[in-house]
Formats: sequence, structure tokens, C-alpha cells
Amino acid sequence: MSLVEAAFREHRGPLMATLVAELRSFDLAEESLQDAFAAAAQQWPVDGVPRRPAGWLLSVARRRAVDRRRREETLVRYLPLLITSPGEAPERDDSLALLFACCHPALGQESRVALTLRFVAGLTVPEIARLFLVPDTTMAARLTRAKQKIRTAGIPVRFPAPDDLPGRVSAVLSVLYLLFTEGYRSYRDEVAGEAIRLARMLPAEPETTGLLALMLLQHSRRRARRRDGQLVLLADQDRTEWNAAEIAEALILLATPGVEDGPYRLQALIAAHHAVDQKDWVSIAALYQQLDDLTGSPVVRLNRAVAVLEAYGPQAALELLEGLTEQMPRNHHLPAARGEMLRRLGDHEAAAREFTHAAELAPTATERDFLIKKAETGTG
Repeated sequence: MSLVEAAFREHRGPLMATLVAELRSFDLAEESLQDAFAAAAQQWPVDGVPRRPAGWLLSVARRRAVDRRRREETLVRYLPLLITSPGEAPERDDSLALLFACCHPALGQESRVALTLRFVAGLTVPEIARLFLVPDTTMAARLTRAKQKIRTAGIPVRFPAPDDLPGRVSAVLSVLYLLFTEGYRSYRDEVAGEAIRLARMLPAEPETTGLLALMLLQHSRRRARRRDGQLVLLADQDRTEWNAAEIAEALILLATPGVEDGPYRLQALIAAHHAVDQKDWVSIAALYQQLDDLTGSPVVRLNRAVAVLEAYGPQAALELLEGLTEQMPRNHHLPAARGEMLRRLGDHEAAAREFTHAAELAPTATERDFLIKKAETGTG
């Protein structure tokens, strides 16, 4: 990884947030920051990396913003006040303010997620389009409309007032977990890490700490999830490769007594069982039943069925999958789970059909190769 690539991964999110807050324009912030990284790619290999890379990038981005809008008199008067000497460190991190702006209740859920993925996590428009299963042009238009709504509605890039915060946190937590899940699913550790970084900045409420604990526990296994490019199931992972410090932090976050168990905290408690005693499937199945009763989510029902498979056997697990195909027609985990249950019941032909169907739906090559192998061999 080059020095500029490393700086991009580390500093892009906070710098984008600061520029959006200052310039009041997503497009200008993005273009100016791209200019700054392009300048770094040209200058750093020759002149060396500045002592404060983030400050250097912010200063150059501000200057590029002035250049891009020099003819607009209002900004010409305003932006020179922002210009600093190259190398000056950024004064603040506006990432959380940008996240709350992207997750404003005036925006629809899809717009919230798309804006966060684009401007907080830095995914490209084609990458986001693939996530939403829409053409690139459709996603670009959706992002444009969302940015226009922020501008026309006067949505501020700032942290909500204390009285407004309780009603705003739920949407932010939902988008943060989607952000983390995308990074985790696609093996983009920097995206998952950005979700964790932002969660650390939120007020320490039970569901916020529950989500942080859940992400830490999942993220702790990142180095053990693949071996030689192949997917490694949880039970087969080398636990010495798990991040012990992240697991310990998560367990401390979950140790608060007398806290009501919300959806994120319940998921974190399940993940903690996997981290500490992965064979206690009866307790894990019971936690999934609580989560199922609380959410009614088909994804939770699917995960509950997998736990029931281990705790009580394949027949009881298969019964829990009834009716899920209509609710999750494109989810590859459902036929994969059904295939494993059928395999354990001894119906290898039906199991192979399910694994093949799951492979056709799998979003990554790693998962696809794993499922094809199961279809061909009848084993994991």
C-alpha cells in the first residue's frame, strides 16, 4: 500500500466531514478532497510525507475549493478565511455531524444509507449501485436528489441538540450497522473500522454500546475469516488470530447489569457466546428466540434456525425456515442453511441443489467458491 493510499484510508472520512461542514456542499467537498489526494500523489513521493498529513490535505483541499469557486463572490469572501498553511492539523472532526446530516429524518432510508456509504465511508457510486442492485445512473441520480434535499431543506451539518438526539440516534445506529455489515461482507476492513470509529463517538447509551460491542466482536475475527482466499467458517477459525483486545473491550461494554436487552445488545450477547463458548448452542438459540420475538425479522429467524440446528437438530431447524423464501428471495444464506440441514438429514441430492442455488445468489467470489465446493462434495 502506498503512503497516499494509507493516508486516504486513515483521513478521508474526517476530512470529508470537515469540508462538507465548512463548504456546505457535498460536491465541492468531494472534488476538492480528490484534488488534494491527487496533489499528494504527485508531491509526496518527491518531497516526502508532511509531518501532519491530514493538515496538509485539508489545507490543499481548501485552496482547491477557492480555485473552483473563485468566480462566486460570496464564497470568495468566505473561503479565504479557511486557508491555512500546509501541514496545519485539522482543528476538529466533523464526522459525526456529517453522519447525522446524512441520516436526517427528512431523508428516506435508502437515501440515508446511500449518502453515508458515499460521503462517510467513501464507497464509489458503482459500488453503492451494486449493493442496491440498481444501475450506476440510477444511484447517481438518487444521490443527487438526496444532496439537493439536504441543500433545499437547509439540513445542517452539526450534532443534534440534546432534546433532538433521542429521536435521531435510532436511524444513525441502523445506518452505521449497515455500513459495518457492508465492510465486513466485502472484506473492506477500513469501511468496517470507520463504522466502529463513529460508534465510539456516540453517547454511551445501552443500544449504542450494544452495537459497538457487536461490531467489535465481529471485527475481531477479520484475520481468521479467510485462508488462502477461501472462506473459513466460524467453528474452523484459528482463534489465536482473533483480536483479543477488541473482544475484551466488547465484553466490558456488555457487562453493565440491569440494562434492558434491545436488538443490538442481544446480537452482541450472541456474538459474545461465540467468542467465549461457541458450543453453548442452547443459550445461543434462546437469545435468538428473544431477538426473533422482539424484531420479527426474517434474517433473525434464519439465524435462529442455524442455532436450533446445532442445539436441537435439523428437523426442528427446517421447520423454522418455512415461509422465509417469500420474504428473502435473493438472500443466499437461506438456501445455504437449508442445504446444510438437508445434508444432515441425509438428503444429499436436495442439499446439493440448495447449495448450487445459494452459490448463484452469493455476492462475493469467496462465498460463491465455498458454496460450489459444498454442492460438489456434500461437505464444508
